[in-house]
Amino acid sequence: MAGGHQLRLFNSLGRRMEDFTVSGEVTGMYSCGPTVYAFPHLGNMRPYVFADTLRRAFRWRQLPVRHVVNITDVGHVVADTDTGQDKLEVAAARERRSVQDIADFYTDVFFVDIAALNILPADEYPRASAYVPQMIEFAAELEARGCTYRLPSGLYFDTAKDPGYGALAQMDAEGQLEAARVEQVEGRRRKTDFALWRAEEPGQRRVMRWDSPWGWGAPGWHLECSVMSMALLGQHFDIHTGGVDHRELHHVNEIAQSEAYLGDGQPWVRYWLHNEFLQLGAEKMAKSAGGAPRLAGLTEAGYHPMAYRLFLLGGHYRSQLDFTPAAVDAAQATLRRLVTRVQPLRPLPPIQTLAAAQAGLAGDPVAARLLDTIDAAIAADLSTPRVLAALQDALRDPEITPDGQRTVVAAADALLGLGLATLSPDDLEHRRAVSDLSAEERHAIEQLVADRTQARKERDWPRADQIRAVLDELGVRVTDTPNGPTWQLR
Repeated sequence: MAGGHQLRLFNSLGRRMEDFTVSGEVTGMYSCGPTVYAFPHLGNMRPYVFADTLRRAFRWRQLPVRHVVNITDVGHVVADTDTGQDKLEVAAARERRSVQDIADFYTDVFFVDIAALNILPADEYPRASAYVPQMIEFAAELEARGCTYRLPSGLYFDTAKDPGYGALAQMDAEGQLEAARVEQVEGRRRKTDFALWRAEEPGQRRVMRWDSPWGWGAPGWHLECSVMSMALLGQHFDIHTGGVDHRELHHVNEIAQSEAYLGDGQPWVRYWLHNEFLQLGAEKMAKSAGGAPRLAGLTEAGYHPMAYRLFLLGGHYRSQLDFTPAAVDAAQATLRRLVTRVQPLRPLPPIQTLAAAQAGLAGDPVAARLLDTIDAAIAADLSTPRVLAALQDALRDPEITPDGQRTVVAAADALLGLGLATLSPDDLEHRRAVSDLSAEERHAIEQLVADRTQARKERDWPRADQIRAVLDELGVRVTDTPNGPTWQLR
């Protein structure tokens, strides 16, 4: 098994399993990031656990990766097509804060959540607002190539100029429109044509606005991902990930504008991977539905963040999962059993790669068989349920040696990211101590505390109170002292 099983991934572009092959020394990977106008709910976190699993699979095979996750903080990018208003601006008005404050606040909350879920940090978290000049240049090039047309409402991409338009979605234009909300635009030639630039309406002055050849306004929804991914990963890169809801519209439009811009006849991105929805009852979990549970709510109720991660890994990333209290109870109970069984095996060897795991087998045939099962499972389109099953077998098999058992457990956890090397049964029964937090979690909490301190200095009491409420939800108690604030976990 020295080289391991061939890594195969399900490419949404063509809807087929394909061998993954590297195109260069470093694999470029882009993941659609959060829209930072509201609290992320549990469904919002599934794409990042999925992308993290992919990152771990690449690390397992010693394939270097450069990972970029965007932060969507430009109003028009998250335009509410039902009302015509920008969600960031709506949130700012509702909370009586600036758009920048809204974006910064919810970005901090996002970082707290991904740290709690033990998600490996991306190499870059670019903010859309920092790339608007490049977006204008990108759109101007498309206009120079004859791929656009102007309307009073802005600059639109002409999808008739793209003969392969919609290939990723594998549906005709009408079916594609049914898959997503599409706003009505006077003068638009086709319903599939999309905005590259949205001009301000006469007499209207938006909060976030830039001057452009098409008037004052803001970039369209899809432009940021093309521009930032190319800026940070190169014109062509290997993998683009996101939720399945992006497959029928957002990613289709990214491909259309990017390949028109490049004009080289080559696929912009080679592999497109999409995770399925998290269901809440009969509906997908969504911010717009309201009341969707958050990670902070789970931890407040006594569940460990790793129980939610385990719940997600218990299903394949391309399968819909139904979030229920019974399901998360079962995940917490399974996590408790795993931690209890692993604790006597510590310290676990510091294994992150297949090669390191193979070196630690020490001639144990049972461990070798289980390690091969784990490698085959992760190579088969990230089959985490099968990795979990092999982990359970390693903890139960009476024929495995203690060293072989430690190796297999460490190998499985390198791919699952459950933190089995450090979690204790007490962590699952009580609130965590500061010493239990990862460096990323501590940094994210400290950033929230610093933001609250700044808000108090500026006498922005509503913002300070809201940050305090979020910290309370996270179980963080802040004490203001003459030397500055201190914090601890309750």
